[in-house]
Amino acid sequence: MKLVLSTDNKNKIKEIKDVLKDLDIEILGKSDVGCDFEVEENGDTLYDNALLKAQAIADKTDFYVLADDTGLFVNSLGGDPGVHSARYASEHNDKLNREKLLKNLSDSEDRSAYFKTELVLIDPDKNIIPIEGICEGNIIEEERGDNGFGYDSIFMPLGYDKTFAEMTLDEKNKISHRSRALQKLKIKLTKIK
Repeated sequence: MKLVLSTDNKNKIKEIKDVLKDLDIEILGKSDVGCDFEVEENGDTLYDNALLKAQAIADKTDFYVLADDTGLFVNSLGGDPGVHSARYASEHNDKLNREKLLKNLSDSEDRSAYFKTELVLIDPDKNIIPIEGICEGNIIEEERGDNGFGYDSIFMPLGYDKTFAEMTLDEKNKISHRSRALQKLKIKLTKIK
Protein backbone atom coordinates (compact mmCIF):
# COMPACT_ATOMS: atom_id res chain seq x y z
CA MET A 1 0.00 0.00 0.00
CA LYS A 2 1.25 3.49 -0.88
CA LEU A 3 0.08 6.67 0.84
CA VAL A 4 0.85 10.03 -0.77
CA LEU A 5 0.85 13.05 1.53
CA SER A 6 -0.18 16.44 0.19
CA THR A 7 3.06 17.89 1.52
CA ASP A 8 6.82 17.77 1.15
CA ASN A 9 7.28 19.13 4.69
CA LYS A 10 9.90 16.76 6.12
CA ASN A 11 8.73 17.27 9.74
CA LYS A 12 5.13 16.45 8.87
CA ILE A 13 6.18 13.41 6.82
CA LYS A 14 8.39 12.20 9.70
CA GLU A 15 5.55 12.64 12.21
CA ILE A 16 3.10 10.67 10.05
CA LYS A 17 5.67 7.94 9.35
CA ASP A 18 6.29 7.64 13.09
CA VAL A 19 2.59 7.18 13.90
CA LEU A 20 2.07 4.64 11.08
CA LYS A 21 5.44 2.86 11.46
CA ASP A 22 4.01 -0.54 12.40
CA LEU A 23 1.75 -0.67 9.32
CA ASP A 24 3.04 -1.99 6.00
CA ILE A 25 2.62 1.33 4.16
CA GLU A 26 5.04 3.21 1.95
CA ILE A 27 4.63 6.91 2.70
CA LEU A 28 5.52 9.38 -0.04
CA GLY A 29 5.64 13.16 -0.32
CA LYS A 30 3.66 14.79 -3.11
CA SER A 31 6.75 15.51 -5.25
CA ASP A 32 7.61 11.79 -5.14
CA VAL A 33 4.65 11.23 -7.47
CA GLY A 34 5.21 14.31 -9.65
CA CYS A 35 2.75 16.56 -7.83
CA ASP A 36 5.12 19.34 -6.84
CA PHE A 37 2.53 22.10 -7.18
CA GLU A 38 0.84 24.27 -4.58
CA VAL A 39 -2.92 24.28 -4.07
CA GLU A 40 -4.59 27.54 -3.06
CA GLU A 41 -6.27 27.03 0.29
CA ASN A 42 -9.33 29.21 -0.23
CA GLY A 43 -11.96 27.02 1.43
CA ASP A 44 -14.36 28.26 4.09
CA THR A 45 -13.47 25.45 6.52
CA LEU A 46 -10.49 23.30 7.45
CA TYR A 47 -12.24 20.35 5.81
CA ASP A 48 -12.67 22.33 2.55
CA ASN A 49 -8.94 23.14 2.46
CA ALA A 50 -7.87 19.57 3.24
CA LEU A 51 -10.23 18.28 0.55
CA LEU A 52 -8.86 20.76 -2.04
CA LYS A 53 -5.31 19.56 -1.36
CA ALA A 54 -6.20 15.86 -1.32
CA GLN A 55 -8.35 16.07 -4.46
CA ALA A 56 -5.62 17.82 -6.45
CA ILE A 57 -3.28 14.87 -5.89
CA ALA A 58 -5.96 12.15 -6.10
CA ASP A 59 -6.77 13.44 -9.60
CA LYS A 60 -3.20 12.59 -10.64
CA THR A 61 -2.57 9.24 -8.89
CA ASP A 62 -4.28 5.97 -8.00
CA PHE A 63 -2.66 5.65 -4.56
CA TYR A 64 -4.15 6.55 -1.20
CA VAL A 65 -3.85 10.32 -0.66
CA LEU A 66 -3.84 12.20 2.65
CA ALA A 67 -4.16 15.95 3.21
CA ASP A 68 -4.69 18.01 6.35
CA ASP A 69 -5.49 21.47 7.57
CA THR A 70 -5.28 22.77 11.13
CA GLY A 71 -6.62 25.82 12.93
CA LEU A 72 -6.95 27.37 16.37
CA PHE A 73 -10.49 28.29 17.41
CA VAL A 74 -10.99 30.78 20.27
CA ASN A 75 -14.50 30.67 21.71
CA SER A 76 -14.81 34.31 22.84
CA LEU A 77 -13.66 35.48 19.38
CA GLY A 78 -16.42 33.58 17.60
CA GLY A 79 -14.01 30.86 16.53
CA ASP A 80 -11.30 33.16 15.18
CA PRO A 81 -8.63 32.77 13.94
CA GLY A 82 -10.00 29.37 12.80
CA VAL A 83 -9.44 28.59 9.15
CA HIS A 84 -7.32 31.77 8.89
CA SER A 85 -4.92 30.77 11.71
CA ALA A 86 -1.76 30.78 9.58
CA ARG A 87 -2.45 34.28 8.22
CA TYR A 88 -4.39 35.82 11.12
CA ALA A 89 -2.20 38.96 11.11
CA SER A 90 -2.59 39.22 7.29
CA GLU A 91 0.68 37.44 6.57
CA HIS A 92 2.16 34.06 7.48
CA ASN A 93 4.09 35.23 10.55
CA ASP A 94 3.76 33.21 13.78
CA LYS A 95 4.93 36.03 16.08
CA LEU A 96 2.53 38.62 14.58
CA ASN A 97 -0.31 36.09 14.71
CA ARG A 98 0.28 35.45 18.43
CA GLU A 99 0.56 39.19 19.17
CA LYS A 100 -2.73 39.92 17.39
CA LEU A 101 -4.50 37.08 19.20
CA LEU A 102 -3.26 38.18 22.63
CA LYS A 103 -4.29 41.77 21.87
CA ASN A 104 -7.77 40.67 20.76
CA LEU A 105 -8.15 38.66 23.98
CA SER A 106 -6.79 41.35 26.32
CA ASP A 107 -10.25 42.25 27.70
CA SER A 108 -11.70 38.73 27.64
CA GLU A 109 -12.24 36.56 30.70
CA ASP A 110 -13.12 33.54 28.55
CA ARG A 111 -9.83 32.33 27.10
CA SER A 112 -11.01 28.84 26.18
CA ALA A 113 -9.91 27.56 22.79
CA TYR A 114 -9.24 24.39 20.85
CA PHE A 115 -6.98 23.24 18.08
CA LYS A 116 -8.60 21.18 15.34
CA THR A 117 -6.95 19.11 12.61
CA GLU A 118 -9.01 17.89 9.69
CA LEU A 119 -7.57 15.01 7.67
CA VAL A 120 -8.99 13.92 4.34
CA LEU A 121 -8.04 10.45 3.09
CA ILE A 122 -8.96 9.56 -0.49
CA ASP A 123 -8.69 5.91 -1.41
CA PRO A 124 -7.78 4.50 -4.87
CA ASP A 125 -11.53 4.24 -5.69
CA LYS A 126 -11.80 8.01 -4.96
CA ASN A 127 -13.86 7.56 -1.79
CA ILE A 128 -13.43 10.50 0.59
CA ILE A 129 -12.84 9.65 4.26
CA PRO A 130 -12.81 12.64 6.67
CA ILE A 131 -11.02 12.35 10.03
CA GLU A 132 -10.88 14.94 12.83
CA GLY A 133 -8.71 15.50 15.89
CA ILE A 134 -9.33 18.12 18.59
CA CYS A 135 -7.31 19.31 21.60
CA GLU A 136 -9.06 21.69 24.01
CA GLY A 137 -7.31 24.22 26.20
CA ASN A 138 -6.89 27.90 27.02
CA ILE A 139 -4.92 30.84 25.69
CA ILE A 140 -2.59 32.12 28.39
CA GLU A 141 -1.77 35.82 28.79
CA GLU A 142 1.89 35.74 27.73
CA GLU A 143 4.16 33.46 25.77
CA ARG A 144 5.89 30.56 27.53
CA GLY A 145 8.27 27.98 26.10
CA ASP A 146 10.69 27.69 23.19
CA ASN A 147 9.55 24.50 21.48
CA GLY A 148 6.93 24.13 18.79
CA PHE A 149 5.64 26.74 16.38
CA GLY A 150 2.53 28.75 15.57
CA TYR A 151 0.42 29.35 18.67
CA ASP A 152 2.14 26.66 20.79
CA SER A 153 3.69 29.16 23.24
CA ILE A 154 0.29 30.61 24.24
CA PHE A 155 -1.86 27.44 24.16
CA MET A 156 -2.17 25.38 27.34
CA PRO A 157 -4.07 22.11 26.90
CA LEU A 158 -6.76 21.26 29.45
CA GLY A 159 -5.41 19.32 32.42
CA TYR A 160 -1.84 20.55 31.95
CA ASP A 161 0.20 23.37 33.49
CA LYS A 162 2.52 23.68 30.48
CA THR A 163 1.99 25.18 27.05
CA PHE A 164 2.64 23.08 23.95
CA ALA A 165 5.89 25.06 23.59
CA GLU A 166 7.03 23.96 27.07
CA MET A 167 6.43 20.28 26.29
CA THR A 168 8.81 17.88 24.65
CA LEU A 169 7.79 16.72 21.20
CA ASP A 170 6.87 13.32 22.66
CA GLU A 171 4.65 14.93 25.33
CA LYS A 172 2.91 17.12 22.77
CA ASN A 173 2.45 14.27 20.31
CA LYS A 174 0.62 12.17 22.91
CA ILE A 175 -2.19 14.73 23.23
CA SER A 176 -2.12 17.06 20.22
CA HIS A 177 -4.98 17.51 17.78
CA ARG A 178 -2.86 16.20 14.89
CA SER A 179 -1.79 13.16 16.90
CA ARG A 180 -5.41 12.37 17.78
CA ALA A 181 -6.42 12.62 14.12
CA LEU A 182 -3.48 10.45 13.06
CA GLN A 183 -4.38 7.77 15.62
CA LYS A 184 -7.89 7.63 14.11
CA LEU A 185 -6.29 7.42 10.64
CA LYS A 186 -4.16 4.50 11.82
CA ILE A 187 -7.27 2.61 12.95
CA LYS A 188 -8.96 3.22 9.58
CA LEU A 189 -5.88 2.10 7.63
CA THR A 190 -5.58 -1.03 9.78
CA LYS A 191 -9.17 -1.95 8.88
CA ILE A 192 -8.52 -1.35 5.16
CA LYS A 193 -5.54 -3.68 5.00
